[in-house]
Amino acid sequence: SLNFTKSTRQLVSGSVDGCLMLWNFQPQLRAFRFVGHKAAIYHAEFSPTGELIASASKDRTVRLWLPNARGESTELKGHSGAVRSVSFSLDSRQLITASDDKTVKVWSLPSKRFRCTLSGHSNWVRSARFSPDSRLGGSGGDDKLVKLWDIATHQCIHTFYDHASNVNQVLFSADGTCVASCSADRTIKIWDARSYQLL
Repeated sequence: SLNFTKSTRQLVSGSVDGCLMLWNFQPQLRAFRFVGHKAAIYHAEFSPTGELIASASKDRTVRLWLPNARGESTELKGHSGAVRSVSFSLDSRQLITASDDKTVKVWSLPSKRFRCTLSGHSNWVRSARFSPDSRLGGSGGDDKLVKLWDIATHQCIHTFYDHASNVNQVLFSADGTCVASCSADRTIKIWDARSYQLL
């Protein structure tokens, strides 16, 4: 996976050897190679503030990295399967993760504490995201489902059954009124996040 900072001056990428690469596009700066994961990195993302990088790995952990030359990191353990996706809330105060253990987990920042588990998928969960206001979560996976979650109550508030194959990624629109997903069934679907109607 690849992810730019908001300023597009840095790019982060994960690799199959478990290393995280931080690429700098400013003059006189070089790329940094961060070591910590023990298996392939499936997804990496900058926080909206640019002060942290989160990475999701096959080694069942999430790491939070400081994007500097030393590459210091903190390990978050909680999933019992490979972690496929990691994403920050817009205010950078929460993290949402998706895993092969069929769960989605929410973490508080900057305390790095586990907050809750969102259970309901019956197969690997490949993607999870917050809505812009962080009140909702969206997730999708190999059970062909897209789920909407109430983060405060930890409850699934709606399930979309429209896909015919694995769901690879979910995203909310910038205003939070729509949720989109892409699938191995070769379609992208967009729903109204309030009426749950397929648009």
